[in-house]
Formats: sequence, structure tokens, C-alpha cells
Amino acid sequence: MITVLLIEDNEMNRDMLSRRLARKGYRIVTAVDGSEGVKLAGELRPDLILMDLSLPILDGWEATRLLKGSSETKDIPVIALTAHAMKSDEEKAFQAGCDDFDTKPVVLDRLLDKMRNVLNQ
Repeated sequence: MITVLLIEDNEMNRDMLSRRLARKGYRIVTAVDGSEGVKLAGELRPDLILMDLSLPILDGWEATRLLKGSSETKDIPVIALTAHAMKSDEEKAFQAGCDDFDTKPVVLDRLLDKMRNVLNQ
């Protein structure tokens, strides 16, 4: 079973997306801020990380930089999830090390395609 670490501070978004992905057969682990997400990624080594960018304590850009800078977690694909839909936000996410980028509100089929793509690379 593929393990996905969902790092999302908004409880409603986190719960909704967790349930939808679990119904598709993914094992979901959640974190509520970037610091907790980085810690869990190091401990659990998930197959994929879904990273909100606007997070408390440690934002998603910095959390991704830390993950991609660590030999233990650098190969875990990260998909940025954000309501920031500007082209510059997408560029900033890729510069931080994200493997893909998707906007909120999440369109499940589009996200699932992106997840399959990064997992198959």
C-alpha cells in the first residue's frame, strides 16, 4: 500500500482529502505544520508527500527545502498543494524542490494523475 504524508494545517481540507485518498486505496498519515511534516517524513519515509505551502511554524517552501536537502528524504516526491495559483507561486514551489504543483480547491482526478506520475518516475 502506498503511504502518503499529507501536510495540511486546515482541518477541513486535511480530513476531506484524507478520506478521499483513503477510499482510493492510499494509506494516509497527516501533519498539521511543516515542522511536524519534516519530522514525520524522516521517521516514516512515506512514498509521497502532499505539501500545503501556507503552513504555520515552518512553511511548505522551507519544509520542502529541508526534505530535499536531507539524504534520508531527498528522494521522496513532493507535490505542492496551494490556493496560491499565480505562475510565480508555481515557480517558487519548483525552486524549493517540489516535484509537481496543484492548486486548491483540489480536483481529485487531476491530483491522482499527478500522484501517479511522480510515483512512476
